[in-house]
Amino acid sequence: MPGGKERQRDLTVLLMLALTFSTGIVDAVGYLGLDKVFAGNMTGNVVVLGMALAGADGLPWVGPLIALFAFMAGAVIGGRTLRRESTGWNTRTSWSFTAVAVALLLLTTITILTGGVPPKPWELAITTLLAATMGFQAAVARHLAVKDVTTVVVTSTLTGLAADSRLAGGSGQPWRRRAAAVALIALGALVGALLLRLNIAAPLGLAAVISALAATVGHSAAHEKTVLARDMR
Repeated sequence: MPGGKERQRDLTVLLMLALTFSTGIVDAVGYLGLDKVFAGNMTGNVVVLGMALAGADGLPWVGPLIALFAFMAGAVIGGRTLRRESTGWNTRTSWSFTAVAVALLLLTTITILTGGVPPKPWELAITTLLAATMGFQAAVARHLAVKDVTTVVVTSTLTGLAADSRLAGGSGQPWRRRAAAVALIALGALVGALLLRLNIAAPLGLAAVISALAATVGHSAAHEKTVLARDMR
């Protein structure tokens, strides 16, 4: 069983890294396609909001403010959904990531129906749902407690990568995981920006597919582990 637990842990890390890549895509959509709003990176929204309130030219304040509150609302829902569940992947975790995929698919459909360039009321509605979805995802990822991979932010990951390095006198660290998280969120932003040239629905659709695959693979692995444990009793 220890080997099975280790494989499950490694798979969970890989799935959280995939969702980190997806967050990079979503943030590219938010910033480039929805008036300079980050859907997953709330640090960016706080900074943009502060500069906008200071009167900096060309920076919005309504979108970032809405995204902040929507993200927190999504995180509240995610926290309550898994509050009584033990840490680790379970059926409720699978359904939670499925809900993320469904929300992203809904947003993909809305952007297709609005012609790929959402008018202002729709733009704010998409921003709200997108940020709430990322907040929900972040809460579920937090419950899984994969160290250094929150799926929505890499500042703490970068800090750990530098502070625990041999240059800083550290003796060792999970540098592959940390470096992968940083690289994948950047790669996701790159892919999202490129897909935006086609249509705003394209990157959102890809993010939906990634979330759906993560939910499916994670659920299958957790179910297999449960069945194996039952058979060994």
